[in-house]
Amino acid sequence: MMSTAATLGRPVEILLVEDSPSDAGLTRAALENTTVPVNVHLVENGEDAMSFLRHGDGYANAPRPDFVLLDLNLPKKDGREVLADIRSDEDLESIPIIVLTTSGAPEDVAQSYKLRANCYVQKPVDLNEFMNAIKSLDRFWFTYATLPPSR
Repeated sequence: MMSTAATLGRPVEILLVEDSPSDAGLTRAALENTTVPVNVHLVENGEDAMSFLRHGDGYANAPRPDFVLLDLNLPKKDGREVLADIRSDEDLESIPIIVLTTSGAPEDVAQSYKLRANCYVQKPVDLNEFMNAIKSLDRFWFTYATLPPSR
């Protein structure tokens, strides 16, 4: 079985939308130990996420991400709004979105899937469990899942 990176012929581009510096650092650290090479691009709020995706202010040369890891509780534009914007944009709607958030509220889970999130992961509080959650995403999304073609 070929990994995502082997199929792409390049590192996997990940947009991490996370306002917590500690959670962003942990996520980056976990992704550095994945089975495939990755480039992680961090934005700290929903407005910057949409600018990155649409090559707006300061992001003219931003790559199209293969995945978005999206926190829900963000400043300026929350993750639910970002998810809705991505899914309503014909050029962006096929990008896999993994909601990675502290919220385990059933209404957040339901709304995220209603907005067509591909996956919902509640961030574990325990450091080892957090690292294992990211490794599980790695095993599934980077090894077994087939990505949509890039535009």
